[in-house]
Amino acid sequence: MSVLKFLISKKFLIHIASALGVIALVLIATFVSLNIYTHHGENYATPDFSGLTETQFIDLVQQKKLRYKIIDSVHIDDLTPGIVVEQTPKPGSRVKENRTIFFTINAYSAEQIPMPQLVDFSLRNAQVTLESYGVRLGKLIYIPSEYTQLVLGQQYDGKPIEPGTLISKGSTIDLLVGKGLSNKKTDVPDLFGMTLEEARSYLLSNSLNVDAIIYDDSIPTGEDSLRAFIWKQLPEIESGKRLRLGSSLDVWLTIDSAKILPDTIAVDSLGVDSLNINPIDVEIN
Repeated sequence: MSVLKFLISKKFLIHIASALGVIALVLIATFVSLNIYTHHGENYATPDFSGLTETQFIDLVQQKKLRYKIIDSVHIDDLTPGIVVEQTPKPGSRVKENRTIFFTINAYSAEQIPMPQLVDFSLRNAQVTLESYGVRLGKLIYIPSEYTQLVLGQQYDGKPIEPGTLISKGSTIDLLVGKGLSNKKTDVPDLFGMTLEEARSYLLSNSLNVDAIIYDDSIPTGEDSLRAFIWKQLPEIESGKRLRLGSSLDVWLTIDSAKILPDTIAVDSLGVDSLNINPIDVEIN
């Protein structure tokens, strides 16, 4: 009975209440401290670091109380060396202070690779090999030979290059190709509306090359040039001229859609939306 009396005594209940109060205070203090330490509920949009060099983005990282780490690099010819090309988390993602942002930057120099052996390959196999090495196919230089479409030589910057020679990834290699002993010719292709890369690929598949590339004033930046299309070529398709294998064409590029829709004004005069209709489908009475 003495134990029971003690358990229901005022003194014991006061001790229990005090202990519970202390535990409650400790828990509350712990949760408050954790919220303060982890900035509970506080998060910020990740800035867009694209196009910034390390010297440029470091101030922004510090200003936003973030951390950063460069984890990889790639080489893109048309971009400034050292700039951010990819980040994790992505721009606009919600993050807390002290979050580490991981960057991939554009390398200061291209990766070096050994020049492959292409001599005695068929032209098609040589193209596939160059692509697998990350090397661009440049001009096709056709020379008389009893073998047709066989690679007889490889050149870099206009000079022969030996297999195994280190070159930058993305370099351009010209090939000397046998054209047989005939004077075979091909029709002038129609490049109108193609991008430069589409035209290069199409011409190479027809044993032809791109020579002069002329950009108009509508293309102020390298990024614009990637989406430009051909609006003029020389020789012209209407000329009826036939070209020898290995011949070159000059191309003019623009991003001005008016140059590729010459009948826009005539169509608009009829009250027809030229962007949603092909001018050749409009019958004028």
